[in-house]
Amino acid sequence: MSNGNFLEDFVLGQKIIHAVPRTITEGDASLYISLTGDRRPLYCSQTFSSRLGYEKNPVNDVLVFNIAFGKTVHDISLNAIANLGYADVRFIAPVYVGDTVRCESTVIGIKENSDKKRGIVYVQSIALNQRNEEVMSWQRWVLLPKNDVSAEIPETLVPTLSKCVDLKNISVAHNIEGTNFDAEATGSSRFWGDYEEGQTINHSLGLTIDDATHTMATQLYQNNAKVHFDAFSMAKTAFEKRLVYGGHIISLCHSLSFEGVENALNIVAINSGTHSNPSFAGDTIYAKSIILEKNLLRERSDLGLLRIRLIGIKNQEPASLKSIMNNESSTRYHENVVLDLDYSVTIPKGN
Repeated sequence: MSNGNFLEDFVLGQKIIHAVPRTITEGDASLYISLTGDRRPLYCSQTFSSRLGYEKNPVNDVLVFNIAFGKTVHDISLNAIANLGYADVRFIAPVYVGDTVRCESTVIGIKENSDKKRGIVYVQSIALNQRNEEVMSWQRWVLLPKNDVSAEIPETLVPTLSKCVDLKNISVAHNIEGTNFDAEATGSSRFWGDYEEGQTINHSLGLTIDDATHTMATQLYQNNAKVHFDAFSMAKTAFEKRLVYGGHIISLCHSLSFEGVENALNIVAINSGTHSNPSFAGDTIYAKSIILEKNLLRERSDLGLLRIRLIGIKNQEPASLKSIMNNESSTRYHENVVLDLDYSVTIPKGN
């Protein structure tokens, strides 16, 4: 029985077929709404989604991300000290209730730290459906300890990571028709043309994390990393308690961002992401969005792209956060900033 891998267990080019494929059910989608409060009609209204051209309600993109990510945890990051970041995350095709998702990964980089006790592993992962169609791909890097501190790491490679997903690699389902968008269902008349580059949106609501909901959410994603569940072991660490899974923080912040970006449809890319500080049960999560770019989509007159920087904040209302970074350092995040996520989303252009 595997107890997970450590730094010395990985080699460059190693391919991993992850166990436990997952058929996503209506219960999964409903439980996700219960645990995050997500209000997007695309994921809960059959009338809304069918009007846009979907065969049925797609599964929430962030739920797909977290389930796919969870498939990789046992082999990649069960023993991780921290999941450090994401890059080049592409949402390639819709996932529907009844689809079965499985994942594969390739080791694309390894770097041992100078203390020789730990290091970083970089992986490229893909998620496929039951027809072996790629529905999602992503890169991530994790900080892992060695199991044997005397073990040699024979090869070192730090891969070049994309700063953003190239527009030519953005996938939008050809049968989706943005002109059929029902603005009454979202309660907002703000479309692509109503946002400005550089605009900041302080989302008005907050969500307080409790032990039960973050544990249930992480179990929903089938993420079994020890740092999220093993309170006895975590009591011996500097944190002294369990960490909230960073992917669940993404889910909460994405849910909160509905107020202000109500008409956004599909996440098509996560350009980069950083879990800048830990979150714990009892923290209250807020969010703010910064519109980084507005882009056109090739051969689409009905939809545009917004590139958004989503900032997750704990225990501080977003309007009061004057700087995302620490005032004393341009490279360190403010202590209350828990997420810095750069993502791209489709949105109707409107009339």
